[in-house]
Amino acid sequence: MGADVKAIRNRIRSVESTMHITKAMELVASSKLRHANEQMENSRFFFETLVASLSDFGDGIAESAFAPRKEVRRRALVVIAGDRGLAGGYNNNVFKTAAAVVSDGLPYAVLPIGRRAGEHFKRRGVPCLIDKTPTLEGFTLEDCSEAGKLLADGYRRGEYDEVKLIFTDYITMLSQNPATLPLLPLDPPKGETVGQHAETLYDPSAAAVLDAITPEYLSGMIWGAVCESFTSELAARRTAMDAASKNASEMIDTLSLRYNRARQSAITQEITEIIGGSEQQ
Repeated sequence: MGADVKAIRNRIRSVESTMHITKAMELVASSKLRHANEQMENSRFFFETLVASLSDFGDGIAESAFAPRKEVRRRALVVIAGDRGLAGGYNNNVFKTAAAVVSDGLPYAVLPIGRRAGEHFKRRGVPCLIDKTPTLEGFTLEDCSEAGKLLADGYRRGEYDEVKLIFTDYITMLSQNPATLPLLPLDPPKGETVGQHAETLYDPSAAAVLDAITPEYLSGMIWGAVCESFTSELAARRTAMDAASKNASEMIDTLSLRYNRARQSAITQEITEIIGGSEQQ
């Protein structure tokens, strides 16, 4: 009986230690989330403006070096995942989305952002466009500029015929959805905004201007996706660690009840033995 009491007490201490870790991770995620959310909100206007700006070029898109090609033989994916785990299904959902995109069997290469993305694709032998995977939290505007130039140059050279961006779209604190966004070839948004600046004149031509600014366009789109993904990762980790802390607390309550029962049973047994011994004397 004493061994049972000791085992339960050790189990309670182990769960308490785990709960301290999950609570600390929840607080760290919460402290970072506010700044990340502000950065994401600031990037959204730029992100949406970039998408809408393609409508200004009209027929210039069809004449540019980034126009759609007759056949897609190889694609490049920009996959944004987290730097670490313990964030619920955040990383797995991104990888499932990427797997669905490449399910047609076409050869592809990946530009991973986030340590987990790099580890995932390297284990599977997928060619990476960069040697060292950058962290999601440390990914800067300068890194976005280099990535945009890399993708634009590769498309120009015909190394791939399609570029897609896979990231996590932040909806609310409790809801984050993986999303796929086509980057190349360029395709103007459909709607009322198309052609509203048809009278705009470009020198030397709309296609030439578009070719010059496309790397920056790609950089801006990647930056917006990075901000969305990082905020989503923090929100997912905060939710997961909050749930883990609550589960640990419930487990401690259950173990404490078992501990008290086992301890009471041991005390009762000792008293019974003492009484039995005194009666025999």
